[in-house]
Amino acid sequence: MSKLRLPIGKLSGTGGFRGAISCIESPLGMQFALVTAEPHEICGRYLDQPAAIWLTLLIEGEARLIYDDRVIDLMPGDIAYGPTFADATLRFSTDFRQLFVNVQRLMLNPRVFAPLSLKLGYLHGQSGINRVLSSMLHSLAEVIDEISTEDLRPVELSLTEFLITALGGEKGVFGLGGVAGAKASRLHRICQGIESVLGNPGLTLGMVAERERVSTRYLQKLFAEAGNSFSHYLRTRRLDRCRADLVSPLHAELSISEICFRWGFNSSAHFSRVFHKEYGVSPRDYRHLTGGSLPRRASLSVPVQDEQP
Repeated sequence: MSKLRLPIGKLSGTGGFRGAISCIESPLGMQFALVTAEPHEICGRYLDQPAAIWLTLLIEGEARLIYDDRVIDLMPGDIAYGPTFADATLRFSTDFRQLFVNVQRLMLNPRVFAPLSLKLGYLHGQSGINRVLSSMLHSLAEVIDEISTEDLRPVELSLTEFLITALGGEKGVFGLGGVAGAKASRLHRICQGIESVLGNPGLTLGMVAERERVSTRYLQKLFAEAGNSFSHYLRTRRLDRCRADLVSPLHAELSISEICFRWGFNSSAHFSRVFHKEYGVSPRDYRHLTGGSLPRRASLSVPVQDEQP
C-alpha cells in the first residue's frame, strides 16, 4: 500500500489481516490498482508523492468517506475523489473490492486551468454520466490482470473528459463558467485531438487551427490563457510518450531513434537534446537507469499482522 501511496490506518483487529492488490500503469503514468481486502482504514496524508488527483470506485462492500466535518456513506458504484495531500479517511466496515486511480497533475494541466484546487467529494454512480464513468472503471477492474499497458491508451485519453463532465459541481475549479468555460472546454477538445496525431512530424499550429475552424491567433490565445503554448504542449506530450516507451517492456526491441520518430520527432539528435533538457538525463541513460525498476504491472497477496513493524 505504501507503493500506492495509500496510508493504512486501523485494521480489523481480528488477529490477522489479508488483502490482495493488482495494479497497472498506463503509458502516460496513470495508475490503476484493484484492492481486495478485509475491513480497515485508509486515512491521513501521504506527503511523499507527486501532485495528482485520485479517484476510488467502490465495487463491493461498504465504505465511508470522512473529511472535514462530513461523513458520506458510499455504495457500490460510487466514486470518491480528491487531490493528493488532502487529509481524508476511507473506512471500510466489511470485506471490499475497490479500484484506485491516480492521475498526475502533469496529465491534467494542459487541459484544465486549476485541477488541484479540487476539493474532496464523491459522485453518485447510479445515474447519468457518473454511471458511464463508474461502469468504465468497473469494467477495467474486471480485466486488470489481463489488459496490457498499451490497451490503456484510450482509457487515459478519455478519463480527463469524464472528469470535467462528471465533476459538473466543480466548474469553478476547472474554469468552466461563462466565457472562460467555453474556452476551457474547447481547448480540452483540441488537446484530445492533438493526442491522436502526435506521431505526425508535420503537425503544425496551422493544421490544428484549420481542422478546428479557428484562426491561429485564437488558438495561440487559448493556450496562452492556460499558461501554455502550442509548441510547448506538443513537445511535452511527445516527450512524455517517448519516455513511456523507453521504459515499456512492450517496446524494448525498439531503438531510441525508432521511438523518437514514432512520436513525431524528425531528428534523433534534437530529440536527445530536448529530452536531456526536460529530464536531466539522456534517453539512453534514462532507459538504462530505469531498466531495473519494478514492472508497470504488479500483483500480490500477503498476510499482514496487526502489529506493524
